[in-house]
Amino acid sequence: MNTEHDWITTPVTAGLLRGALDVERTEHGVLPHRLPAWARAQNTDAQLAMAESQPSGVRLVFRTRATAVELDTLPTKRAYVGAPPRPDGVYDLIVDGRPAGQASVTGGNTVTIDMTAGTAEIQPGPPGTVRFTGLPERDKDVEIWLPHNETTEVLALRTDAPVEPARDSGRRVWLHHGSSISHGSDAASPTTTWPALAAGLGGVELINLGLGGGALLDPFTARTMRDTPADLISVKIGINLVNADLMRLRAFGPAVHGFLDTLREGHPTVPLLVVSPILCPIHEDTPGPAFPDFSEISEGRLRFAALGDPAERASGKLTLRVIREELARIVAQRSADDPNLHYLDGRELYGETDYAELPLPDELHPDAATHRRMGERFAARAFTADGPFADDGS
Repeated sequence: MNTEHDWITTPVTAGLLRGALDVERTEHGVLPHRLPAWARAQNTDAQLAMAESQPSGVRLVFRTRATAVELDTLPTKRAYVGAPPRPDGVYDLIVDGRPAGQASVTGGNTVTIDMTAGTAEIQPGPPGTVRFTGLPERDKDVEIWLPHNETTEVLALRTDAPVEPARDSGRRVWLHHGSSISHGSDAASPTTTWPALAAGLGGVELINLGLGGGALLDPFTARTMRDTPADLISVKIGINLVNADLMRLRAFGPAVHGFLDTLREGHPTVPLLVVSPILCPIHEDTPGPAFPDFSEISEGRLRFAALGDPAERASGKLTLRVIREELARIVAQRSADDPNLHYLDGRELYGETDYAELPLPDELHPDAATHRRMGERFAARAFTADGPFADDGS
């Protein structure tokens, strides 16, 4: 620890965390979760368990005159057999709403995943410290966004001046659910995932339930959203259902209705935006499952291919084109009695011309530049005066 400051240690509590729906007390600190304990107890999917514990959109927010801040954390990093090491997760510092620094924590636990064998082994490691110095010596709001793709146990917060909870911003709360694309996939940092960028442009507080591999219309996710206070809600539905080959068309329609019914139980009049999948050529007309191609993994390149047969659409297998048509139909049907329900074709965020310019590196996930484009486009379509999330001033 840097000794040139007189440090004040402030307990990290739920009151200092935004974007987390549960905070688990651990032996040494706290672990933010994006699904509550009761929902986690109903889940048996290791992928979803990992995804919800990765704090996409979760940030420490406080007010202070401090010029130096330290945060001790214990990250859990991922490594893939045969692949080069992944970069350390990024912590974004925001001061009075503006980017003010980035840092990473080395060390931590490591989960080594063998995608061929379907196994995962954990190797314990030491905690580390992220440090920001040279902050302006005045009262200010400070946000530290935790890495969106790294499970992060927060152990201690130290500053060289007292800390107090930030004032209520008065901004509307946007609750969003989606797949790994909403989780952050290959975004450059936690504040540059497309939902975080859109939230900043729209002037709203984000709760991001983008769950890598986990946008599967799970009832416990719907009930979690039903019970979470929010002023705006969006659900991005489709890609995981196709690439997991999870259900057929007969089940899909009623499952979407059930998910939306549950949301409306807790939020009967909140603006609700249903977003269909962005363009993904491998699954536009070819059903899943998706399978990773490991032939270039040693060079750090992983690609996905669709293993289904387009002819299987006749028996009800899902493709992205089928899902878009069904979602548009369902929203049109329901919006006759629900004027606050809206639909957005995901290809307005990323479509054919975008794919030609910014192809999906692994044929499934957008890169950092595409996240920025998607965030800007979502904000332009949702938060403007004629958009579904327009601020009416109430």
